[in-house]
Amino acid sequence: MKRIHLPDQRPQNGPRPVNGSHTANGALRARHRAAARPVAIVAGGAGFLGSHLCTRLIEDGYRVHAVDDFDTGLADNLDHLAGHPDFVLMDHDIRRPLPRISGVTEVYNLACPASPPHYQDQPIRTATTSVVGTLNLLELAHDLGARFLMTSTSEIYGDPEVHPQPESYRGCVNTTGPRACYDEGKRMAESLCYDFVRQYQTDVRVARVFNTYGPRMRLDDGRIVSNFVAQALTGRKLTIYGTGRQTRSFCYVDDLIEGLVRLMRVNPRPEGPVNIGNPEEYSIIDMAHLIGRLTGREISLTHDPLPADDPRRRRPDITLARRLLGWQPTVPLRKGLAATIAWFAGQIDAGGVMPSSASPVAPSSAAASPDRGAAAGGVALGLAAPERRA
Repeated sequence: MKRIHLPDQRPQNGPRPVNGSHTANGALRARHRAAARPVAIVAGGAGFLGSHLCTRLIEDGYRVHAVDDFDTGLADNLDHLAGHPDFVLMDHDIRRPLPRISGVTEVYNLACPASPPHYQDQPIRTATTSVVGTLNLLELAHDLGARFLMTSTSEIYGDPEVHPQPESYRGCVNTTGPRACYDEGKRMAESLCYDFVRQYQTDVRVARVFNTYGPRMRLDDGRIVSNFVAQALTGRKLTIYGTGRQTRSFCYVDDLIEGLVRLMRVNPRPEGPVNIGNPEEYSIIDMAHLIGRLTGREISLTHDPLPADDPRRRRPDITLARRLLGWQPTVPLRKGLAATIAWFAGQIDAGGVMPSSASPVAPSSAAASPDRGAAAGGVALGLAAPERRA
């Protein structure tokens, strides 16, 4: 695996082939095969979902440029791709424009903290990653003539008044609350995506991702499955926020990645966002007891207050995904949880750190600690619009 600070733009090596030369013609055919290979950028490639997507694309024969600033992504998630000739890892903050990478056919944007402790810890960084980062990637995709896929979120539905949530539902979101940096950042990112469709005919696809779980989640992720599994395996009480009767729908990571890939490749382009998630609905307290049984541990529960703006119900309507993509989740919850528990057990045995408090709101000091991008000298906002380019 090659880790660099700028994209790998390798010139074609060697002299121009000479007619009648077997060796030169063989080299030319090899270059043509390489040129025909699809090339993808995966922003957020070292994250939970991004690393699985990189793996899938490499398996599908892509050349992959993973981009991550390692704010929440982990290089360890990509160790299995170390040394692969078709994989490049770039240390880069997408709030700064990316240099042009020749041959790119697909751009995936998965770059944003997605768990409440992480996105609330640095709310301005979260919002600008969604808005400025998405704008930079859209401009790049537009310039390259590449398809662009945005991973939006079920959080844009807020605390929904419609259940289950179809793509046509406009949501019930607190625009000034502690979750707004993520919810509104993603809503603005969606708006930019469809502005590019209307103004520049950019080939854009938007996935609204619902709760996803699986191997490579962080031990300090702060979401339901990671909290419960880590707490159960380390003999701690499982933390329930509120009554635990609020519901969620849980999609295994392999199913989610399959949905993203199908959405990127489907023709024609869907006119609007597509929900990608598992429509099976579980209460939080039922999930706690199920994880207790699957870990083989005697568990006890502790109750903390429900965080501000925490949704009471969450379940995707995936009618559109079934019709347009021929997609629906196939991994049963128990099977997916078993794989996730095994992965977490390995991480804990290897000395992974489980935070002493698994609160969904990390009270670390966003107010006292300035945004790291700003502290490092500011971030170029990259607001140049494509029409200002030749």
